[in-house]
Amino acid sequence: MDPVPAAAAVPDVTVPDDLPLEELERLACEVAREAGRLIVEERPASLGVAKTKSSATDVVTVMDQRAQDLLRERLRSARPDDGFLGEEEGGGSGTSGVTWVVDPIDGTVNYLYGIPAYAVSVAAVVGDAATPGRWRPVAGAVVDPERGQLFHARLGGGAWRVEEGTEPERLEVGDQSDLSHALVGSGFGYEARVRVWQTRVLLEVIPHIRDIRRIGSAALDLCHVADGALDAYFERGLNEWDMAAGWLVLTEAGGRFGGLEGAPPAQAMVVAAAPGVFDALDAAVAAAVRSVGPLD
Repeated sequence: MDPVPAAAAVPDVTVPDDLPLEELERLACEVAREAGRLIVEERPASLGVAKTKSSATDVVTVMDQRAQDLLRERLRSARPDDGFLGEEEGGGSGTSGVTWVVDPIDGTVNYLYGIPAYAVSVAAVVGDAATPGRWRPVAGAVVDPERGQLFHARLGGGAWRVEEGTEPERLEVGDQSDLSHALVGSGFGYEARVRVWQTRVLLEVIPHIRDIRRIGSAALDLCHVADGALDAYFERGLNEWDMAAGWLVLTEAGGRFGGLEGAPPAQAMVVAAAPGVFDALDAAVAAAVRSVGPLD
């Protein structure tokens, strides 16, 4: 197996030497593309809302569940012994040591409102995906169906972007080395109290950076750090399915990814950046969190 890029943060997880990484990457690309076509081509003019989750802002649509059902069926058909973990209902354990971690529509609110910034995220991971620091992605794909872009990677194989009608392009993070000149992405939770806390942290960080961008899809944020459109990204509240595929694309593009101050990436916080600004952003966000205090 090819070596892991030196810039990647390596969790305490053993990756079996016999994993068919190219097969997993190819499968991730295929099913993510199929789900991307589904959510674009069959998006109702007036979306039917199946239910709500943590608040009225966090809308889960019928299409969200349909897309996850498609992903689960395709992956189970191709690799019946693998586990499955998704944002919506219908997960399950496996016996192969590989678990597919998927977000059928990352950026659901954008999708609901017709804002073209959402993605399908599919990753094959090893380890215990429920325990921070005990799992890692080994192959994955993120599809931006509105722009016709596919981001994909496998461990040791580099990160790539494919646009319809063009040759694959190998991705490299930007070379920014001054945090004050860095364009940084972030996001906000669905609950009002969480958004208030995140905003207070952001106000502490803004004086240290060039500007902030809020795209509305963590998977796309991570891929845009990988392709250099953003210099860095941080956010509290990400789940495994929000970060898994984008994490791999980012680190295979030479970026760094982790939690605060050496912690593993987890809901408490993730920080992703080009190597030249990672440490400075990590320090700025950690100082902001200490200044604001714990989330009540």
